[in-house]
This record gives sequence, structure tokens and C-alpha cells, in this order.
Amino acid sequence: MSDPLLSVGQLAERSGLPVSTLHFYERKGLIASSRNAANHRVYRRDTLRRVTIIKVAQSAGVPLATIALALSSLPGQSVPDAHDWARMSEVWRDDLSERIEALTALRDKMDDCIGCGCLSMKRCPLVNDDDHLAAQGSGPHLL
Repeated sequence: MSDPLLSVGQLAERSGLPVSTLHFYERKGLIASSRNAANHRVYRRDTLRRVTIIKVAQSAGVPLATIALALSSLPGQSVPDAHDWARMSEVWRDDLSERIEALTALRDKMDDCIGCGCLSMKRCPLVNDDDHLAAQGSGPHLL
């Protein structure tokens, strides 16, 4: 039977991530290790599944803080099962849908602006004559 623990190098090789990223995930509380007799970090094999879920969520644009919050809702350092994944991804899916809508709207507004050279100030969605939007605080308000 294979060893139930993986060294940090083995986990890095299996996950395709650098060791430094795994150490970063550990500092952020996303994964956990223990120490062997030689005082080296070792990880349970199921940590590989947690790392995979982190990678998938990150590739979808889910912030690490959001991932950490979702994983912290699991008992201990348990590995998410199909039910847990469905629950987490449903929340993330809603957020992703909102971001997709916002990005689509931004893209559609930019279609009118790209290459125009601001020659049509009457219909430009970025116009802010006399800085009238300052009263709404900092940041973009029209996009």
C-alpha cells in the first residue's frame, strides 16, 4: 500500500503547483500539513483534492478569500465531497454570472468608444462634464 502522506515536493508535482504556492496556501489556511520525524512538511493525500478545488475556483476568478471562507465551512480539514462542491459552486456561479453580465455590459459600451477618438461626446458613456459625478464618490460610476 502506498504511503498515505505526501511530501511537499510530491504534492507540488502531483498538483502542478510550485512548492511556494503550496506554502502560501498553507499560510492562508487553505490546506494544512503536519511534520514527519525529520521535521519535514507532509500532507494527507486528500489535500490534493483541496488543491484541485482551489485551482479550479481560482481559474474561474473566485478570490482566495472567498475560497478560504467556503473551505472553512467544512469540518476540520475535510475534503469537499460532491454535495459540498455543489453548494460552493452554486454560490460562486451566481457571483460569476454577475461578473459576466457586468463585463458584457462593459464590452458592449466599449464597442462604441474603441477607435472613436471621443468625437461623439453627445453619446459617449464616459462623459462627465464639469465632474458632476464627484458627488457620488471616487471610482467609476458610468460603466
